[in-house]
Amino acid sequence: MIAEEIVHVNGVPKKLVVLLHGYQDTAEYIDRKTAQLQEIENIAIHIPQSPFVNEIDNTQRQWFSIHQFDPEDKRRTTTSWEEVVELYNRMTVGLVEANHYILQYVDGLLSEYGLGYNDLFLCGFSQGAMCALYSGLMCPHKIAGIVSFSGILAAKGYLEKHGRSKPDCLITHGKTDDKIKFEALNFTKKNLLDLGCKVSVFEIEDAGHYISTRAVKEAYNFIKRKIK
Repeated sequence: MIAEEIVHVNGVPKKLVVLLHGYQDTAEYIDRKTAQLQEIENIAIHIPQSPFVNEIDNTQRQWFSIHQFDPEDKRRTTTSWEEVVELYNRMTVGLVEANHYILQYVDGLLSEYGLGYNDLFLCGFSQGAMCALYSGLMCPHKIAGIVSFSGILAAKGYLEKHGRSKPDCLITHGKTDDKIKFEALNFTKKNLLDLGCKVSVFEIEDAGHYISTRAVKEAYNFIKRKIK
């Protein structure tokens, strides 16, 4: 159960933004980096802290284990993109488990605010972006949108068979990312399009594996357009 969160409310909430932190990370990081989103009128922003302690650093959190599926971190070092995709596909079990907690949390918030799935934006960084993409595609109804900061569409094969929704998506990625390869952007775009989603992309020339101010501005504009 998700019991810790950071919350920002601006006005009377007509839309809900849920921001998911990354692996070996905390809610505080994504909260600091995405402060511009708090300027959107009539919005509630919830940043849940995963209930799972990180397997490397017990002061940090994770949505699911990475080393269980890639103990040697080959996804970062291999020159074979096919091997990278296979490693992320192995993480399906972890995403299924994380999704159980995330959708339960989201359902509670929508009920609390009297909102529907079409009022929900799921956003995330790194592993949180993987979860946002997976959970958004597995929602029983189409949500307002997904924002992926430096993520990748994992569990592709499972989603092709079991995906339930086709939300609009924004994918942002730094070209010098050394944790989730930049090739993930075009891979994720292609497969989301194949699944029937509308996709916007934002490439950041000199950014690594972090949430840049330019990416947050693009997310701000994406959410504002969807609200209008």
